[in-house]
Amino acid sequence: MTNFDIEIIGYFAAVTTTIAFIPQLLKTIITKKAGDVSLITLLLFITGVGAWIIYGYEISSLPILIANTVTLILNLLILIFKLIYS
Repeated sequence: MTNFDIEIIGYFAAVTTTIAFIPQLLKTIITKKAGDVSLITLLLFITGVGAWIIYGYEISSLPILIANTVTLILNLLILIFKLIYS
């Protein structure tokens, strides 16, 4: 595989794993319920995403940086709505 092919796979992975959180965020906003969202899992995931952002920065990986920054924002919103609606 070429570096270009690997980058395409990276961007594909970034987009698909990032948009996976949009349905949860929308469901939380629409229903105004977040009881089924585990607070501990959410906090651990946010911590892990923060680590991925640092890692992506250190290795200069734009797909990792973009995906995890957007994922962090989406999950912080889910956390905020969970706290508001609890």
